[in-house]
Amino acid sequence: MAGAFLAGLLLVAVALIRAPETERPAAGSLANSPAAIPPPAVPLDNGAAGPSPGPPGPRLAIVVDDLGYDPVRDAEWLDFPERITVSVLPHGPSSKSFAASARTHGFGVILHVPMEPEGAVADRTEPFLLRRGMPPEEIADRFARMVADVSQANGASNHMGSAFTSDLTAMAAFAQALKGKRFFFVDSVTSAGTVGFMAMEQAGVPATRRDVILDDDGRPEEMRRQWAAAIALAKERGQAVLLCHARRETRNALLELLPQLRREGIRPVTVEELLVAQDTLSHPPRREPRVSR
Repeated sequence: MAGAFLAGLLLVAVALIRAPETERPAAGSLANSPAAIPPPAVPLDNGAAGPSPGPPGPRLAIVVDDLGYDPVRDAEWLDFPERITVSVLPHGPSSKSFAASARTHGFGVILHVPMEPEGAVADRTEPFLLRRGMPPEEIADRFARMVADVSQANGASNHMGSAFTSDLTAMAAFAQALKGKRFFFVDSVTSAGTVGFMAMEQAGVPATRRDVILDDDGRPEEMRRQWAAAIALAKERGQAVLLCHARRETRNALLELLPQLRREGIRPVTVEELLVAQDTLSHPPRREPRVSR
């Protein structure tokens, strides 16, 4: 009898010890705490693995240029509700911190590489422009310094560069610098004579180029017209690259226009995701884009 009684007490004790295991989330509210939610799987540096292509359907990559020099304005883009690619100027007051924050938000991050334009330069990036006639070693060295400054980047685009991107020798040297860092390239098409895509193709560097500029003309009706062109191109071709600038009026316009993507069945993606989704990484657009100012 005593043995049976003790055995019964032992069974009750075991039940009491095990029971809280199933009740713990409700009691401690741990199921809804931030620590219980895994962080987003985003690459943290330029050596991270690329994203998967995702489900099929039309895609639109929105590239936002000229970030890194206005900390207040830059920060406003961090709460953008869709996936974008931020093109960050190197050596700016907020270049490093913004790029790091953008990565944690799941955005694509690329370097907006200052390049020689036609005519005089009136820009704070003049001290570290890539120029025609530079030895390949100097181009590679300047680019490496930019990469060190914005270490989250894994691609690049040209800032200005109407002269540099039209020079095949200069772009071939730049393509080798990109290849050495395993970067991809987005040609901003600042010149009708750009040879950027050709140089990248010859060097085996993944590349694309922008199709539409949203805010070359900042009037609301013109931005709506350019947005419609990008939507039409994405639906016709399956993908499009829309370039815009980091202006407040541009951001406000985009926030108003974004709901159309869902209605049209178009998925916003980063440039990297766009390249991964392509059958080949070396197909230039079938329509010649308008040259930016």
